[in-house]
Amino acid sequence: MAPEIELVVRLQRVDDQIRALAEEIESLPREIEEIERSLQAHQRQLEKEQAELAANERQRRRLEGEIQLLEQKISKLKDQMFEVKTNEQYWALQHEVEYCQKKIREAEDQILVLMEQAETLEQNVRRARQELEQERRQAERRKQEAKERAEQDRIRLEQVKKERAQIVSALDPQLYALYERLRKRYHGWAVARGIDGRCEACHIIMRPQFYQDLRKAERVLACESCGRLLYYVPSEEGVDASVPQQA
Repeated sequence: MAPEIELVVRLQRVDDQIRALAEEIESLPREIEEIERSLQAHQRQLEKEQAELAANERQRRRLEGEIQLLEQKISKLKDQMFEVKTNEQYWALQHEVEYCQKKIREAEDQILVLMEQAETLEQNVRRARQELEQERRQAERRKQEAKERAEQDRIRLEQVKKERAQIVSALDPQLYALYERLRKRYHGWAVARGIDGRCEACHIIMRPQFYQDLRKAERVLACESCGRLLYYVPSEEGVDASVPQQA
């Protein structure tokens, strides 16, 4: 393979590495944000479970307060029953006592239901708290790993950029200028393989003589269709006809 061909192939590979490393470094804030979103979701779930448990407790306290007031009322009513003068007044107070007792039983039944629900709610809170703690530990680990990976990528990026500079300094300026134009035109893909008589990029079938020249690898050739710089690669199937077959 001619040195110029080898250089542009190396340059393409180096630029691919630079792009991949830059993209990974740029993805770090998004990755951290995604980790934080997951952590916040677990935090919101814990707060939701805690709010439901707190609402249950408030409702029980309210009912307990109502029972206390009803019991106080019953005590007063019973005191009044000793002071009434007529049976009619007595039975009126008795009915009111019975009504208060009925309301107490209803409140106690509601408290029992709430206590049963509270057991499940407490379990939910414990589980959500455990999941949050686990997620927090994982989040810290993942963020640290992401930061370390990004730092390694930055170091590697600087190394690859130096390698690129060395390649560019050894490359013919006109060929490098052509490479850069192609790289901008094709979003980074300036060099393509010639394989099985076709351009890997645009898939055009090459002329037989052009393909023969490409296989010789004596000089840099550009695809006659898309203009990308080409280099010859034997068929991946192990069979490579010297003359491209027509479709």
